[in-house]
Amino acid sequence: MSAIRTDMSPDGARPWFRPWGWIYRPVSVEGVLVVLIALAFSVQVFLAVDRHSHSASDTLYGVFPFVVPAWMIVNWIAGKTAGR
Repeated sequence: MSAIRTDMSPDGARPWFRPWGWIYRPVSVEGVLVVLIALAFSVQVFLAVDRHSHSASDTLYGVFPFVVPAWMIVNWIAGKTAGR
């Protein structure tokens, strides 16, 4: 009798993320790499925008169009590669 593996996705690949409430947490090297790349991008954008900002609202308005889509892409990747 063969054992059923619950850590595999329907297509047989190992999941990168697992659902964790409303968000996903990385459970593989690939998942951690995706999160680290998005985090590095977010920090770089923040530093570049903040360098030329005159107020906190200038920084927030400048960062928002870059950081929010980047994390939306991470969420999309996590949803597509999450184990059930």
